[in-house]
Amino acid sequence: MELLPHRISDEAFAGLSKGGGGAQVVAGLATAQSSKHRVLVRALTEEAARSGHPNAGVARAAYGLLSDLEDRAPEQVERVLRYPAVGAWAWRTYRSLTTDQDRRDDPGHLGAVTAAAAVHAGLPCRLRLPVGGGTIMLPSLGRLLLEDGTRAVTDVLVEPSRPGAAVLDVGGTKVLVDRSRDESGWQVLRRITVTPDLSLVIDDLDPYRWLSADLVDERTREDRLGIWRSAVTGGWRLLERDHWTLAAETASAIRVLTPIKAPPVGQNSGTSRETFGTIALSEPPSALSVAATFAHEVQHAKLMALLDIMPLTTPDDGSRHYAPWRDDPRPVSGLLQGAYAFLGVSGFWRRHRHRESGQGAFVAEVQFARWREGAHLVTGTLLAGDGLTPRGRDFVTGMRATLESWCGEPVDPAALAQARADNDAHRDAWLLRNA
Repeated sequence: MELLPHRISDEAFAGLSKGGGGAQVVAGLATAQSSKHRVLVRALTEEAARSGHPNAGVARAAYGLLSDLEDRAPEQVERVLRYPAVGAWAWRTYRSLTTDQDRRDDPGHLGAVTAAAAVHAGLPCRLRLPVGGGTIMLPSLGRLLLEDGTRAVTDVLVEPSRPGAAVLDVGGTKVLVDRSRDESGWQVLRRITVTPDLSLVIDDLDPYRWLSADLVDERTREDRLGIWRSAVTGGWRLLERDHWTLAAETASAIRVLTPIKAPPVGQNSGTSRETFGTIALSEPPSALSVAATFAHEVQHAKLMALLDIMPLTTPDDGSRHYAPWRDDPRPVSGLLQGAYAFLGVSGFWRRHRHRESGQGAFVAEVQFARWREGAHLVTGTLLAGDGLTPRGRDFVTGMRATLESWCGEPVDPAALAQARADNDAHRDAWLLRNA
């Protein structure tokens, strides 16, 4: 598999620093993440052999077969290698092979990655892969449920059956893998189609779908899936109508939604550096909440991908600082992530406030006023300290220029007063908590 270096132009860097970037720049960041996955897959295959892992041979054979598949179906191999859970598995496995951590992350899982690529490509293949607990997770596709849970490494034959489906013969047990629906012994990863060209996977099965096993929820019931579809498609229509740049960036970066448990109050959401392309969120209460969540989390995704190309902060010196959106003191890296996310949140409410009326408009004005001032405050903290690299200072300077222009825009006086009262109350509570 070919490995390519990645750089970012000054023009693209400047666009990102101002809070945007556009679909083409974000697509470039996504391509760099795919290359990172390829590097990790090759590295873990080599490290498994060097360290004598029991499944090193399984990984090596799967790597060779995946390379052969790429010659015949490059787009389908790319589709699987770019899948967020594949990146998380590759990173954790490489880390476990190169440290003293417990080796629960199996390099032999590369066999399942290869089998998934073969199913997508509609090509036959024969390989060996480990079967843990009577299940096989095919990343980006779904999960096989096998009656015999005692198997270890098993021979698997992938045989295409019809468009979008294949039969997997697992040591003599045959399971129909259909990309569109559940079958006996097969649970498919369901999708939400938001446009004819874009569908989002609801990944509620893959063990590598999110960084915290305690947060992930059980498989979403069909009756609850309707709530997800309604909110996500409604949120997407809102983005396409009023926030087209954000919609284009989201389409370039995000492919997976992972359901996670809701907090006692409000909604939970997140992105992870391990799983670029995934937004984790609890069941969305409305289309507006989905759109605002995308505005927040896509910023995190862009910044985390950029940080894999160039460092923007210096090593943590132990200093901690105030952030208007957190209850705990934050390191410089956390300040940068939060400020960039709330730059995106501010931009969302800045535009959306003109689409609302009455109480909805007031709430939007409060949100815009509160988070533009909060993000502006934190960019000042960052620039006043020594925790940024030279390119990091350039980046935060671009952020601050955008926020300064927004801070000069008129806001309803009552909304501005409410926003400042909310910020003051948060600051006072933070000081009491962290004195």
